[in-house]
Amino acid sequence: MRNMHHAFVIEARAEEGIAIAQEWAESELGMVIKNNPDISILRYGLFSVEDARGVAEKVAGAPFVGEHKVVVISANRAYHEAQNALLKLFEEPPRGTFLFLIMPSLGGLLPTFRSRVQILKGAVPRLRSGRQEIEGAAEQFLAASKEKRSAIIKKLTSGKDEEERRELREEAIAIVNGIEVVAYMSGRSTFRHRELLGDIQVLRGYLHDRSAPVRIILEHLSLVLPKNLV
Repeated sequence: MRNMHHAFVIEARAEEGIAIAQEWAESELGMVIKNNPDISILRYGLFSVEDARGVAEKVAGAPFVGEHKVVVISANRAYHEAQNALLKLFEEPPRGTFLFLIMPSLGGLLPTFRSRVQILKGAVPRLRSGRQEIEGAAEQFLAASKEKRSAIIKKLTSGKDEEERRELREEAIAIVNGIEVVAYMSGRSTFRHRELLGDIQVLRGYLHDRSAPVRIILEHLSLVLPKNLV
């Protein structure tokens, strides 16, 4: 077999990215997709260090029926610690193993992780009313008045336990990603829009730190949103 990459990242929604990974395995490796025990699909919300350890266990071992094994990891977001935990695995997968990480946005991908993978472009999301479709949480945040945004922010920072706070942080990241999509699709290049895109890059990085103040981050985002964004 010709020399090829063994670790990939796909920027796409979960099912679109999974389909791309499966098509790659079929065309490049000649693998049968349906009911193949050597193709594993792992779905996560916010990918944690514990999840990374589980992936490492899944990857270990030889293929069951063929020469190759494909492990597809789909996640909405990945903690920086979790990416670090995957570094060696993605740099040197077991012989015959091919790894795919699928995320809807690669904005939070660490440079050290990015340098170890090949980026595959995902399918372009559908257009709706002349702009890219985004998650409902981001749409709601953009359309809300100042008072309603304050209520949304309060809800997103009211988790009672670690699991609930994790889920709410994931929703906050979805809002940030969705607003970034709208800003890009608007086609505007004013100073305020360029400044917003720069702020989003910084704020998203903060949101991956579990100790970061989600309320302050979202309040700042609300303040810097241009009035003519949508």
